[in-house]
Amino acid sequence: MPKFSDFRNSLKTRTLHIAVAGNIGAGKTTLVNRLSSHFGWKAQYEAVDNNPYLEDFYADMARYSFPLQIYFLNSRFEQIREIRSQDENVIQDRTIYEDAFIFALNLRDSGKMTPRDYDNYRRLFDSMSDVIDPPDLLIYLRASIPTLIERIGRRGREYESGLSIGYLEDLNKKYEQWIEGYDAGSLIIIDSDKLNFESDPEDLSVVIRRVDAELFGLFT
Repeated sequence: MPKFSDFRNSLKTRTLHIAVAGNIGAGKTTLVNRLSSHFGWKAQYEAVDNNPYLEDFYADMARYSFPLQIYFLNSRFEQIREIRSQDENVIQDRTIYEDAFIFALNLRDSGKMTPRDYDNYRRLFDSMSDVIDPPDLLIYLRASIPTLIERIGRRGREYESGLSIGYLEDLNKKYEQWIEGYDAGSLIIIDSDKLNFESDPEDLSVVIRRVDAELFGLFT
């Protein structure tokens, strides 16, 4: 007997690229894991564990802002090329657009990246964005500062322990500005404060139904 997932996949003539966006601690990796498991999508994760600049960046943002952002930019560009060359659906943890419109921009605005370095970075990003396609679906996880702080503390990454509330607030503001003008493709906004998709099956099912409806016009 055909599986419902086979019927889902038959509705698309090419592979899907789904991406999950959101601030530090919003729950991106958790949601990627849950949706990857449910839909059978391949998961693409952010280059964090093997990132040679990340710990140095959190210790000295001004010094390491430019090399860190270049590293992330190149890493995500390679991910997108890999995603589009594969014959399977992929869900990605964070997008290349967040690097440019959220993190690099915030570093420039806060004085931790020079305008010269930011302009150089943006020229490289603009060249890359001309030759890549946006995700078929972007899932944005909106989360308040208390939620972000609680989750950052719970996962216990030592290099994140010095993150300030002001830094997270600035990132949240830029995320909201970016999402308000996002028109590159389909978009779902999930309230990560209200939906505990990590441990509540009912809350996860709410997210799954919204994804199903957006991609396939179906409800499970």
